[in-house]
Amino acid sequence: MKTTKLILASVFAILAFTGCSNDDSEQEKAIPTIDKIELGLGNNETATIGADFHFNAEITAADKIKDVQVKIVQKSTETYSKPWSHEITWTQYVDAKNATVHKHFDIPEDAAEGKYDFIIIVNDQNGTKLEVKKNLTIYKLENIPVNPVVSVFTVFINDAFMYRKGKFPDADAKYKNNDIFSSQVTLEGVKGDGIMYLLLINKNAKHNPESVDQIDFNKVIVYDVFEHKNMADAGQFSNIPWDGTKFLRETPKLTIGAAKDNNVPVQQDLIANKSWAAGDYTFLVLYKNTTYNINFSQSVDLPFSL
Repeated sequence: MKTTKLILASVFAILAFTGCSNDDSEQEKAIPTIDKIELGLGNNETATIGADFHFNAEITAADKIKDVQVKIVQKSTETYSKPWSHEITWTQYVDAKNATVHKHFDIPEDAAEGKYDFIIIVNDQNGTKLEVKKNLTIYKLENIPVNPVVSVFTVFINDAFMYRKGKFPDADAKYKNNDIFSSQVTLEGVKGDGIMYLLLINKNAKHNPESVDQIDFNKVIVYDVFEHKNMADAGQFSNIPWDGTKFLRETPKLTIGAAKDNNVPVQQDLIANKSWAAGDYTFLVLYKNTTYNINFSQSVDLPFSL
């Protein structure tokens, strides 16, 4: 009888230990991870109703990705003009171990202005999920602190128009060695402090920064850098400012094939960086309003023959 009791006790102990081990295994199951989250250009955590919104995240699955979701939901502590929420599920990353989720989508026209929780959910095929909550402020267009838009975007080749008003006057023109590159870019609707970079980027470099903070200076040629300070009212900002009578700054020049670019405070060595290479180039305007952390970008592809 005692022997039977001892055997039964041992069996129960083994079952109990096995059950605990299984529980521990379930609790210790790995979950996905996420990094380099960006909400809005320059990760400014703002969005505009009816406008394009930038989202980026680097995801690593514990096993394999099932899907990725984002939810924009109202905070219980805030007041809104109406109930509103938004949800998107992306399934194209299924079965991937790692994924860069780089998306642009419009904030719907029916959105309500205010402060929101932006929730990122990564569902793993092992049954786990990761949920990360970030802050997002959604503005009506008329209430954005600054709203940069281009009013002048002109590119010159040897002082003649290469690109103007969205068109190439000479469809056969191409930049070649020793040609002179110059440009005027004017933004409207800015105030406070801000900085603008005008860049040439060889398309083969596969570098596509969407904000000033993303520039890899080893992969770009800086045509111009210009900034504004302490603008009290929203107005115009140009790399070649005009006071109604005269230009207040000489137009910068850049010789195609030059040894140095126009970066400040230190010019880059374009020969050492092998910056001038065969292939077409993108001319990219990147502006960051440092007062309100608002970013802007616009570009045009330019033909080269090097």
